[in-house]
Amino acid sequence: MCIAIPSKIISIDNILAKVDIMGARRDVSIILVPEDVAVGDYVLVHAGFAIKKIDEAAAQESIKLIREYEAMLDLADAEAEKQACGLTPPQT
Repeated sequence: MCIAIPSKIISIDNILAKVDIMGARRDVSIILVPEDVAVGDYVLVHAGFAIKKIDEAAAQESIKLIREYEAMLDLADAEAEKQACGLTPPQT
């Protein structure tokens, strides 16, 4: 299974772009993107390569879903830690 993260292009230098990935900045190759991209565009990034240009609405919706998933994982981790410490009995 592959996952691509929506990222906003901050700057472009030839075939490399600096992108903002949910607050983290990384350099990625834009050589695989079939469409022209510009600063301010959103792209899907996988393994250091931008692979597709997407619109801002799609990017924001994906970021929202990722943040919701992260929040659920944090809650599950906190519950598992409580159970491991004997603070709450396991739920069946």
